[in-house]
Order: sequence, then structure tokens, then C-alpha cells
Amino acid sequence: MKNIRNFCIIAHIDHGKSTLADRLLSATGSVTAREEQAQLLDNMDLERERGITIKSHAIQMEYTYKGENYILNLIDTPGHVDFSYEVSRSIAACEGALLVVDAAQSIQAQTISNLYLALENDLEIIPVLNKIDLPSANPEEVTDDIVDLLGCDAEEIIPASAKTGLGIDDILAAIIERVPAPKGNADESLQALIFDSVYNPFRGVETYFRVLNGEIRKGQHIKFMATGKTYYADEVGTLKLKQLPKQVIKTGDVGYLITGIKEAVEVKVGDTITDAKNPTTNMIEGFEDVKPMVFAGIYPVDTEDYEELRASMEKLQLNDASLVFQPESSAALGFGFRCGFLGMLHLEIIQERLEREFDMTVITTVPNVSYHAYTNREPDEVILVNNPSDLPEPSTLNRVEEPFIKATIITKSDFVGPVMSLCIEKRGQITNQTYLTTERVELSFDMPLAEIVFDFYDRLKTVSKGYASFDYAPIGMRESKLVKVDVLLNGNTVDALSALLHQDNAYDIGKKMCEKLRQLIPRQQFDIPIQAAIGAKIIARETVKALRKDVTAKCYGGDISRKRKLLEKQKKGKKRMRAVGNVEIPQEAFMAVLKLND
Repeated sequence: MKNIRNFCIIAHIDHGKSTLADRLLSATGSVTAREEQAQLLDNMDLERERGITIKSHAIQMEYTYKGENYILNLIDTPGHVDFSYEVSRSIAACEGALLVVDAAQSIQAQTISNLYLALENDLEIIPVLNKIDLPSANPEEVTDDIVDLLGCDAEEIIPASAKTGLGIDDILAAIIERVPAPKGNADESLQALIFDSVYNPFRGVETYFRVLNGEIRKGQHIKFMATGKTYYADEVGTLKLKQLPKQVIKTGDVGYLITGIKEAVEVKVGDTITDAKNPTTNMIEGFEDVKPMVFAGIYPVDTEDYEELRASMEKLQLNDASLVFQPESSAALGFGFRCGFLGMLHLEIIQERLEREFDMTVITTVPNVSYHAYTNREPDEVILVNNPSDLPEPSTLNRVEEPFIKATIITKSDFVGPVMSLCIEKRGQITNQTYLTTERVELSFDMPLAEIVFDFYDRLKTVSKGYASFDYAPIGMRESKLVKVDVLLNGNTVDALSALLHQDNAYDIGKKMCEKLRQLIPRQQFDIPIQAAIGAKIIARETVKALRKDVTAKCYGGDISRKRKLLEKQKKGKKRMRAVGNVEIPQEAFMAVLKLND
């Protein structure tokens, strides 16, 4: 056990985590030259296309250092704030972390938030200064920044370049020297932490775990403590590039387990695996439940696919434990699910994965957040408003509270003005402004979560020319003046397009929504009025004009009354059509409402 090292790689987006993982794999001889490819661990098509890591990836390497053989278990983590739950799970399974900082970009928001996650779990931090081969790199200045942040010595920071392979041997040496070996008792009964799982259509659920005490053998009778169910370990093994079956996984090591579980619901990330005959008494603590930030409805395009969608979502939840969902129904869209996501990128990725991995085409409603409403009758009773249609009548409503976040933005000092005006436009209040260096500023804002759900991140990148990095944490509920804006098509309310907006923005956004929908809804044989309303008061209107046949084409000359008669007849027909016609809303319309500023 003293020769096992468990560590993860944490950093901001694009600071070179996956490339560093590639170099470590090739330096330890874990992959052959034929298997090598860039971002080897990112095995999803979606990850390779977008060039981002979505899932944490665990892999085992063997390395000989000073004549001794060591086992290194590496977990590569994502960098986006939307996937910070993946990072926290990876950190729970490790004793050390490589903190990678880009020598050209320096410390950014995610660097700091991931570092604090690691420090809370008492991990040994090894700072790595990456990309020192770039012409724009500024190693001396960034080294000083890291020293200020960590309080370490400049000698402890390892200069490296994952692209050229410079400094990789120093990193491996530092992992073995500095990261502590796992602590655990091999003689106690089995206690293992589940940190990830994945659904394999042929073998059922594969569970990835880390043994804290005892050992797990092939064929052993085991028990999952959260669900209380028992299984036989059909296969255990270690995670090399391909799975490698073993007879036993010992204390401190990381491996996979196949028990032939077919039901996705039976495996919970953060659960404890123990021996069924001689169970351990204490469950592993410290695994927090995920708190979704953004909520949206996901509905099957065809209502008959509802059960299939449920099965797909459960399988996806195995692989992405931060997805939360419950059934709901909508008048416009039928049966579907109310899902909780960690952010807009997460929502986009889930939608894409449902389409690719499960062939499920889905409709996503306008994302929103959870509000608390209080009525006059029961001023102390909280009504949870997940959907604008759950909001009580304005006459009985006392007040509405919405979730606020503390946003931390790190940017170059040239862009402080534009970033501030963007945040103030989004109803943010500046709480702090610190100059980290003469060039870089950290701004703190308190702002409503609802305002950053839509396009905040894209616009922040635009106003700062891509330099600003952004991180946020919830700080509780605060009272706000909110109104419910309904969208009416042909006089019928479309509940999927309703939104809760701040009173000051309601008129503008209602007007923009109507204009956007006018462009997207195809023309019909009758006029379609698109209206935005607060209660019974209409605040904006646009009309999609009818397609009209040229009924007067056959009149050549003649009296005007002949033409008038034909036009009146057409008008009467259109009026009758409008009374019975219904309007199909295209999928783009639901998503376009989010991008009102484009």
C-alpha cells in the first residue's frame, strides 16, 4: 500500500489538464505508441468535438522510481464551473492534486475555486506551471502569483510543458515524493467509496470505487449501504486504458466493479460498498448532494416516448450524478421531466448526449431558477415556484424571493468598466474590487441567479475579449419585485414560454420575445397575433401575417365592388380559420427566447 499514489489534476479551462494526462501516460508507458492520441482520456465524441472535458476520467499507471515500483492512480477532471461537481467527487477519492496553471493566462477564477475544494479535503497540492514553451508565456510573474496564492516556495513550483514533454519526470518524482500514501487498515471489513459509475448495455452498471479499508475479491458477497441491497462481485479489476480484471483490489487502490445491476437507480455516487456477511458500521461521510442551479423542462417530441425518455435519463444520471429530475406535465407539451442542471453548458451537453447516446430528440423549455413565494393568507408558509405557472395569483401574493449568488470575476484592468456595466445591467451590486496585480482585478458581485442563466457568460466573454473568468457560489434568497410574463399565441397562453421577470425589465423583454417569435413562427393561412401579457394587461404585440392567395387575379378591369366582394369573402374565411386553427411552435422558438440579444 505504501507504493500507491492517488492524485487528480485540477485547473481552469484550457490550462492543459488533459494534455498533461497524455504526457504522464506516455512517460509511464501506460499506452503504446499506436494507442496514443491527443486528449486520450476524453473518450466521448462530444468532448473531442468541443475540446473540453465533461467527465472525470480515472486511469492507473505503473512507474519505477529509484528501483521501486509504484502504482499511480490518476483522475483527470473538467475545468468548467458547470462540472465542478465532477471535480469535488474526484477530489474525494484522492490524497494529492496537481494544480496546473497556464504560464500565459496566469491564475483564473476556476483555478482558485478548484484549489479551495482541494484544500478543504486536505489534499497535498503540487503546483505545476504549464505551457512555458509558449512565446507569450510569462513564467516569472506567474510564479510570483502562485507563491502569493499558495504561500509555498518558488522552488516547489514545477515548470513544465505538456506539449513538448518538458518537466514530466519532475512531476512524476514530485507525485511520489510529496503525495502521501493512502491510509487504511487492510484487516478491517471492506469499506469502499463509489466515486463514479457508467452504464454498459451488455454488462449492466459498472461502478468505479476506491477501497478505504479492507479488500474486495472477485465473487465476494457485497452490500451497498445507501440502498441496503446485496450483490455478488462478478468482476473486479483496475482501470487501465482498457479494464483489466483482477482477483482482488486491496486497500488504498482504485478499481471497477461489475455486479450485473440492470437498474440504474440502485447505484448512488458517494455510497459505501461493504461486505454483506461482515459489514462495516460507519458509512463514508462528507459527500454532499448536488445543488442544481438552473431548471428546465425536458419533453419528448412524441408523447409516446415518455417511458423511454425516463429510462434514458436514469442511465445518463448514472454517468452524470449532478443531473436531477422529476416528472411534470405541461398543457402545451404533454408529459416530461423537470430537470435541475448546474449551468447552461450542462443543460446543452445533457440535451446533446440524450440525442447522441440514446437517440432521444427532446424539447427543452426556457430555463429558469427556483423561487420562494409567500401569500397573504399564510405569510410564513413557503411556496416553492419551479415553474412560472406555479406562482400564486397576484391578488393573494405577499412577496417573492429569488436566489442570489456571489459572483467572482477575474479580468484584465482594461475591461473593468465594461464588466461592471454588464453586471449592473443584470441587477448586480458590486461588493468588492481587489487588484491581484497591476494588470489583473478580482471583482465580487451579489447578483440574482436568474440573470446569469441566459446569456451572461457569453456576453462577459464578449465585453472582456475572452479574458474574464467567472465563478459563482449561492448566498441564499432575497426579496425581489417579480412579475409573471405570459406569451399568448392566437389568444392562447403557451405555458412553456412563460417567464418570471423583474418588473423593470418585463416590458423590454416581453417586446423582444414577441419580435423574436414573429421571425421564427412560420406563416399560416390566417393572422397569428403574438402577445406578451402581465396578468390581463397586454404589454407588447406582433402579428405574423397570413399567407394570402391572390383572389383578385382573375378580375381584369371591371368595377371595384367585384374585387371588394372577393376580398371580403377571403377575409371571412380567414376569420373562421383563425377561430379553429392552432399554431405549432418550432423547437428553435423555445431556445431562441434565451438569446434575445443576438
